[in-house]
Amino acid sequence: MSTKTDTEVIIAGKVFTLSGYESEEYLQKVASYINNKVAEYNKVDSFKRQSLDTQNVLMQLNIADDYFKAKKQISLLEEEIQNKEKEMYDLKHELIASQIKLENMEKNIRILQKEANENGKKIVRLETELKELKK
Repeated sequence: MSTKTDTEVIIAGKVFTLSGYESEEYLQKVASYINNKVAEYNKVDSFKRQSLDTQNVLMQLNIADDYFKAKKQISLLEEEIQNKEKEMYDLKHELIASQIKLENMEKNIRILQKEANENGKKIVRLETELKELKK
């Protein structure tokens, strides 16, 4: 199990101590994400005119929206990966079937070539016998 990490971060100009089993870099990245959201919304006049409670709820809604959009994107990508894996599985089986078919055809070609050689020898022998009979 990982060790617990405590790190100080600055969010909206205030110092907070975050604790968790993630790395300090990860915790700083989370704080940076929140700071970017705060900065983004503080540029909007209509947001700044809202009460602090309303601002917090709007921020939470926006972060939840980001979360659910990311989760949906992950689901779509996982589904795409599954489809690609199935397609790859099907292609591998198709390749194996084609290889087996090719091996069987090559075997048949060798058999037919052997038969053709034997028939060629038989023709030469029969032609020789025929010449001898004509003499």
